[in-house]
Amino acid sequence: MPKFFFNTRVGDDLVRDPDGIVLRDADQVWEVARTTIRELLRGEGQPRHLLAASLEVTDRDGQVVLEFPFSEALFDPSAEDTVKH
Repeated sequence: MPKFFFNTRVGDDLVRDPDGIVLRDADQVWEVARTTIRELLRGEGQPRHLLAASLEVTDRDGQVVLEFPFSEALFDPSAEDTVKH
């Protein structure tokens, strides 16, 4: 199964995920990205500065396979709950 790295981009800064996680497919990558962002936003209280951030998910070769803006995790209609600020 492939390994993916969930790097966080805030402006020009990139915080790299040194460990990565093994996931089965692109659907699972999307779910993990959304859950990760929502947990980060909950933990930050009033995360307005993070709304411009995004997760850049890469494969083992460093190729970006998903760019997930933090703001999109807030407005996902399929989400069971909504992060409130």
